[in-house]
Amino acid sequence: MEINLRSGIDKLLFGMQEEDVTLLYGKPSRTYKDEDKNTIYLYNDKKLRLTFYADEDFRLGYIIASGKDLKLFGQPVIGNKWEALTKVLLQNNVKDFEQENYDSVENFFNEANWAIFQVEYGEVIRVEVGATINSNDEFDWKF
Repeated sequence: MEINLRSGIDKLLFGMQEEDVTLLYGKPSRTYKDEDKNTIYLYNDKKLRLTFYADEDFRLGYIIASGKDLKLFGQPVIGNKWEALTKVLLQNNVKDFEQENYDSVENFFNEANWAIFQVEYGEVIRVEVGATINSNDEFDWKF
């Protein structure tokens, strides 16, 4: 599954609603509401967590992924060394990361593409991508 920065992952596009996603991937393994009343879909087989924002008519706005088949710019992501992935990101003009450390995990956040790469022991273990905000201070929906 290819990460499409600013747009989504694989066939998932930011702005889709629940029914659009279930047409693509079927019924999720589990659903629940978070503390903000957003709807969360979990797809265990794809290792995806999808957030549909309550404040935005339940549009898909955030994706967390950790599947071994995840790619970015054609390169494997999960299990890849952060150092190697950083080179690919820089070659594709993705730069300027804010770094936060939590115990053994480091988060590398790129605000321009609203992407977080979680790294443990030098390897990427999880990716989070979100819908970006446009110049009108609104979500830049892709669907």
